[in-house]
This record gives sequence, C-alpha cells and structure tokens, in this order.
Amino acid sequence: MSAKLSARETSIIVVVSEFNQPIIEDLLQGALDAFAHYGGKKSGIRIHRVPGAFEIPGTIRQIIKFHNPHAIIALGAVIRGKTAHFDYIAGESAKGIAEISRSSNIPIINGILTTDNAKQAKDRSQVGGRNKGWDAVEAALQTIAVYQEIFLASKC
Repeated sequence: MSAKLSARETSIIVVVSEFNQPIIEDLLQGALDAFAHYGGKKSGIRIHRVPGAFEIPGTIRQIIKFHNPHAIIALGAVIRGKTAHFDYIAGESAKGIAEISRSSNIPIINGILTTDNAKQAKDRSQVGGRNKGWDAVEAALQTIAVYQEIFLASKC
C-alpha cells in the first residue's frame, strides 16, 4: 500500500485539537513527517488549531466552505477521565466527522485518539516512526487515490 502513495501536488488541511497538548503535538509531528516522507511540499499542508475535539467538526465544515483541499485530517486526543465527559466528546466529535465525511467529495480522516489513559495515548503518538498522525496521512493519501479512481471511472 504505502509504496504507491504520493503527497506530491497534494493539499491537506489538518485540524488539531489543542487539548492534551504534548500528545497532539507528537501526532501532528507524525503527520508532518509522513507528508514529507511521501513527497509533500511544505506549502501543501495547512494547520488549523481549535480548543478541543468537540470543535473539530464545525471547523471542518468551515474549511469545506472556503477552501478546496484534497483531504482534511482531524487530530486530537480524548483521554477517559472519571466523568462521562469522555463519552460525550469522543462520541460527538466522531459522529460529526463521520457525518461530514459522508456528505463530502473529499476524504475526511478521523485521527482523534480515544484512549482509556494517558499511557495509551502516549504509546500511539510516539515520534520517530509511525504514529497515529502518520497513519492518518497515509489514510488520507490512500483515500484521495481511491476517490480519484472513482472519478476517472465515471468518465468512461
């Protein structure tokens, strides 16, 4: 799969939750590393920061209204605590992203970690190799290619 991926001539917008800062910065670094690894230009990736995961779907809607990227990636970390807050934020952000993805003509990738504890989040966000930010870029590039194949097949 990954040998055929290319970020050349690709524009991706990443929406990053500011909550759980150390985790999301590592996720973002993984995404930036993957984009560069696959030949993406620095000018091909734009980052928008929002307070938390709950604000990501609304921001994605605004991006779609005013920009035309090849894909949008959501990055964040929602870590379970002692209250039901985790369930609401994780569920609503995932539902919002899924809803937008189903009604959009570009890939919308959900790279928001939802973990039971901080150790799990740290394990999934380690810099220096593949992490979930890296995986989100690969998913975006692969899905861009699939959408392009579908579009080209419709012209036959």
